[in-house]
Amino acid sequence: MTLAPKTWSSTPGAIALQAGAEPSPGYRLRRVRGRGGFAEVWEASSPGGPPVALKFMPSSNAGSTAREVRSMQSFLQLDHPHLVKTNAVWSVPGYIVINMELAEATLLDLMLVYHNELGQPVPPAVLGLYLWQVADALDFLNARRHPRDGRKVGFQHGDVKPNNVLLVGDVAKLTDHGLATPTFGPNTPCPRQGTREYAAPEVFLGYYSDASDQFSLAVTYHVLRTGTFPFPPPPPQLTKSFARPLADLSLLPEEERPALVRALSPVPQDRWGSCRELMTALLKARGLRAVRDTEAAPWRVVKSGSHESLPAGGPAARKPLSGESRKPGGDPKRG
Repeated sequence: MTLAPKTWSSTPGAIALQAGAEPSPGYRLRRVRGRGGFAEVWEASSPGGPPVALKFMPSSNAGSTAREVRSMQSFLQLDHPHLVKTNAVWSVPGYIVINMELAEATLLDLMLVYHNELGQPVPPAVLGLYLWQVADALDFLNARRHPRDGRKVGFQHGDVKPNNVLLVGDVAKLTDHGLATPTFGPNTPCPRQGTREYAAPEVFLGYYSDASDQFSLAVTYHVLRTGTFPFPPPPPQLTKSFARPLADLSLLPEEERPALVRALSPVPQDRWGSCRELMTALLKARGLRAVRDTEAAPWRVVKSGSHESLPAGGPAARKPLSGESRKPGGDPKRG
């Protein structure tokens, strides 16, 4: 298993993140489940309930910690079947702690199982179902319907990528809302944040559009279908004149390219009207569509003209997808 370097808090007296530690009463750390540049996720036992995921984000300033906790608590009220459930947010010495439901794996894990163990890409029907579910969650987040400080706002997630999509059974759930930004109009100022390989070009200019998450979803699709990025990596130091070249989609089947060309447009207004519209076009290109029997029923992917569900997960669904099953390496390549 390969992980980013360990995330340490520089705050004097910060708790030690190690197996067996009890960072809060009743929660005992079991093992690391993920690690990025700014956070570490542990599986932990919980008081009187099932195991949970605890995400630790280093924090050294009391004022900024309080603001970040209040911001993250706004997500506690958001309820959607394809958003990872956040149970609580609190602070401990040196860290902000986010208590979330525990997932089995990420979409990146699934891709690695298919590529490394099965020698094939994730099947279009399997990937299409999971990313349709993510698109449904993004459209819910992006819509300006969420109450905040007496106004209705939308949220741009700001960091859509394969390792921020968790798998709980046959259900994909979007996680890591730490960079989510409330939007009040078509353009919202933002810092140059998120994972640059997946970020929309307007983020490099310092603002989110209503379609910034859609751009990242399109990059995610390309990575999961091909194992490569559609763009060369951005330079370490970005200037105001920086512009990506047009996407190289030559590794994709020709019928899938038009939908992604539109979603990856450098002009936000030229992209699809919603993330679900993008996924509808990609599924249609493969002779597939997403359906559900009722508003409360789960989404299914079926062949066009049929109502019979295609198998979810495929062969990889029967393989272990925990971190221990991953082979070393596996970072996507640049196209």
